[in-house]
Amino acid sequence: LNMVEIEIGVLRGQCLDRRIADRHTLNAEIAAWERQRNATAAPIKWMFTTQRARTKLARAYPDAAKES
Repeated sequence: LNMVEIEIGVLRGQCLDRRIADRHTLNAEIAAWERQRNATAAPIKWMFTTQRARTKLARAYPDAAKES
């Protein structure tokens, strides 16, 4: 889910940062952005380790915290 949220944020900042008049233009702009994004194979650098997630979210997911 985080990867999707990151990509949507990048899409918004790089492609959807202006008014786009119609749906056809919107689809074309997103398709062009997607081709460019895929061509560069932009990596996501994870800063949050599994262990840190288990520690931080232990109250919300107590069963997962017991497994570590």
